[in-house]
Amino acid sequence: MLKVLAVGALLLTAQQGLAQLDNRAFLRPMPVGPAYERQLRLDVEAFLFNKDNEYFNKIDEGRTYFGTQLAPRLVYFPSASLRVEAGVFLWKDYGTPRLRQVRPLLTVKYQHGSHRILFGNIQGHLHHGYIEPLFDFERVITNRLEEGLQYQLQKPRLSLDAWVDWQRQQYRFSNFQEEVAGGLAAEATVLGDSTGWWLRVPVQFTATHRGGQLDTIDTPLQTLFNVASGLRVRKPTAARWVRAVHFDGYLTYFNDYSFTRQLPFADGTGLYLNAGADTPLSNLQVAYWRGNGFTSPIGGRLYRSVSSTVNNPDYVEKNRQLLILRVLRDYRLPGNLLLTTRFEPLYDLNHGLFDFSFALYFNFNPSFLLTTVRRGVE
Repeated sequence: MLKVLAVGALLLTAQQGLAQLDNRAFLRPMPVGPAYERQLRLDVEAFLFNKDNEYFNKIDEGRTYFGTQLAPRLVYFPSASLRVEAGVFLWKDYGTPRLRQVRPLLTVKYQHGSHRILFGNIQGHLHHGYIEPLFDFERVITNRLEEGLQYQLQKPRLSLDAWVDWQRQQYRFSNFQEEVAGGLAAEATVLGDSTGWWLRVPVQFTATHRGGQLDTIDTPLQTLFNVASGLRVRKPTAARWVRAVHFDGYLTYFNDYSFTRQLPFADGTGLYLNAGADTPLSNLQVAYWRGNGFTSPIGGRLYRSVSSTVNNPDYVEKNRQLLILRVLRDYRLPGNLLLTTRFEPLYDLNHGLFDFSFALYFNFNPSFLLTTVRRGVE
């Protein structure tokens, strides 16, 4: 029964997982329904990561992520439509004796038909389904927890995720600004027929804000917007060595809406094209990025026109062109353990520079039934 429920929940998140890359291995299902009513469960979310960025450019320097994140939760279902979670998040980077983070986890999820509302620790990072120029893939490691409010709509031909992540709370006489991020990611299915062809239209938006009126520092507020939209096409095939082919094309836009500009560019644009094929050995994708004064504070650093490096912090490259190859594979190991391998070489067309990254990820999300609370016991 547990395996059936887990597979069903994974299928419900499939559309989110295929927003740009197949990221379903990184998504944690949060099912509700009559089958769970009055149950008390123990959910264990385990994530082990090793990502090596061998970058030598002036926009995004090389770095290595190597560690473990563990998030056990007690989950109670007061009714068929309500899910309440409480737990703890532990983050340990290898090579240091101390924990990187220890944080409480609290979530309430209410679902009515195709509508879902989450309060507390929302379904963040890759669950939103953004393209990488707007939302950095590495946030699944570096910013795994998002706290705030989220509304999700899941219909056969329309999905929508609207969210607010309250990143830093400000109090009276704080010596820092409050920080908040939010956005909306929606996708409509325009075509989907018996031949397997489907055509979808995504619309994505993010906003970040730093400000507040309670701090003691003289730092101007900052409000940044990013928008992306385009077309996504996918077609399964009957060929032995190619299971499906797909193409995604996006136009992106950046705008600095701040009263006092702190970035080199007030606005910018980008063109993001992806073509790929799913094969029995791996999923392959070739991506082309052309940015013109584009930046996104929570987007992938490689796609920005401003540097995030230690050695070249003031470096600016208004026109940026990248060609990226992605070789991806998920392996389902015994015990429902998922191993993901990713090899991503890239070529900087402006400078004739080759960089690459290689990554291994383990995801394990078991759910254990502890007891079923009898009626009247509450």
